[in-house]
Amino acid sequence: MLLSVVVPVFQEQEAVPRFLGRVLPILSAITAEFEVIFCLDPSWDDTEEVILAGRAQDRRVKLLRFSRRVGQPMATLAGLRQAAGDAVVVMDVDLQDPPELIPAMVAAWREEGCDAVLAQRRSRAGEPWLRRVVARCAYGLMRRIGEVPIPENTGDFRLLSRRAVDAVNALEERHGFLRGMVALVGYRQKLLPFDRPARAAGQSHYPVIGSLRIGFNGLFCFSHAPLQVSWWAGLAAGAGSGLVVAGGAVAALGGVQVEWGWLVVSALVLLLAGVQLMVAAVLGEYIGRIYDEVRRRPRYLVARSEGFERTAGS
Repeated sequence: MLLSVVVPVFQEQEAVPRFLGRVLPILSAITAEFEVIFCLDPSWDDTEEVILAGRAQDRRVKLLRFSRRVGQPMATLAGLRQAAGDAVVVMDVDLQDPPELIPAMVAAWREEGCDAVLAQRRSRAGEPWLRRVVARCAYGLMRRIGEVPIPENTGDFRLLSRRAVDAVNALEERHGFLRGMVALVGYRQKLLPFDRPARAAGQSHYPVIGSLRIGFNGLFCFSHAPLQVSWWAGLAAGAGSGLVVAGGAVAALGGVQVEWGWLVVSALVLLLAGVQLMVAAVLGEYIGRIYDEVRRRPRYLVARSEGFERTAGS
């Protein structure tokens, strides 16, 4: 059994040694055949040097460094393409994804035949409150309008079987929303609850805006519901205009002098302009993603690789 661990990293010189100190003994207890693939966005600290120092001590530690910053989702997909394992674990380097869960994930894959074992957060106490609010809203929205079921409070921390990894790689999608892609390919899945701790070292370089961007990718790439907003917006605009006119009529009946022309025109212009801008923004999100898919630009280019016979951009 070859087990691969894919770890996207950016500016994590303090976290990498702690991560290796915990994950390597756990992997060694499972199998001698494993690889730890760090997928590095170019960093201006010593993250690359720290990873290479870890590789000098254990050749099963490998490195992919990209030519430019591609972001966590795309770095993860690049790692999946290079991973050779019969099973692949995706996790963060900050130890908020506890490596101690990996044996249970492997057991669910080998003994129960699960193709995807998803770590589900029972609590998110180690995360900022704003990120927790954003996550709750995003999962609630996707649960109601998404085309594929994405379990709540499941990040990218998961184990995928070889056939699940091959299926995800075959999708050739460019948005990098791994949670949706895994849900799309299906196969047998299992949830593994855990309490998420705080970061072990350093500071997060993944802002809330990054979480919002991933959430928008999930919303627009796995649901057509936003395109249907124009229907409801049109109904709301009509109802709002009717209420304004009705309010003016009630006021007139009460003896109040009403300038009907100004009232009706103002209400219609404001409501319809708002609806048009909203619908145009929704269409723009979809058109932008269609444009990205049609251009077929490389999703990433590897500037340096250590431990691989062959690497390429995708």
